[in-house]
Amino acid sequence: MLTIISATPSPYARMNRIALLEKGIPFELKNEIPWHESETQTPLYNPLEKLPILLFDDGREPVYDSAQIQEYIVQKFADKSPRLVTGDVDNGPQSEADPDIMKRDEDKQSKSWLNRQNRKIDGALKAMNELAKSRKEGSDYLLADVMTIADIAVICAVGQVDFGGVRPGWQDKYPELAAYWKSLDATKNFADTKPVMFDLKHNTVV
Repeated sequence: MLTIISATPSPYARMNRIALLEKGIPFELKNEIPWHESETQTPLYNPLEKLPILLFDDGREPVYDSAQIQEYIVQKFADKSPRLVTGDVDNGPQSEADPDIMKRDEDKQSKSWLNRQNRKIDGALKAMNELAKSRKEGSDYLLADVMTIADIAVICAVGQVDFGGVRPGWQDKYPELAAYWKSLDATKNFADTKPVMFDLKHNTVV
C-alpha cells in the first residue's frame, strides 16, 4: 500500500493522486497542514518540509519530490493502463507545466517578485492555450489519443490559476485552453481531486 501525504490545495499532490487514480493503484491519502508545527508529520519524512510525500509500507525511503513521484508511478506501474506517456521523446512536453501559482498578501509582495510571477502566469497560459489549440482534431488530449502526464500537469496548473483567482477573465482570453480544461476537469478523477483551501491557524509566507 502506498500513502500520499498531501495538502488539500496542493496542485503537485493533485497530479500524483490523479496518476494513481487513473491507473487504479490503491493508496491512502493523508492531508496535512505542514505549517502547523505541533500537528504535522511532514518533517519526519521530508527535511524540506514540503508536500507531497510518497510513503511505502515496506520501510523504503520516502519520495518527496512530485516529479520523482510521478516518474515512479509511470515507471513502476507501466503495465497498467493508461501508460500516461506517449513513448515519443520528440512529441512535445510530458509534464512541464508549473502549477504552483500562488498569491502572497500585498504587504509581503515586492514589485520585482510580482512582475516575475505575472510574466510566468501569462506566459504559461499563452503556451498552454497554443498547446490546446494544436490538439489532434477530435482528440480530448494534448499529445495523443489517450491521456498522458502532460494532460494531468496542464489541468492541475490551469486549475490552480482558476482556484486562486489570479487571472479573472482568463477563460475569455484563452478559449481553447478553457474548453479543454473544462472538459477534462469535469471527469471523475479530476473532479474528485479539486483543490480545497485549508484553514490556517496563523499567517504564513508562501
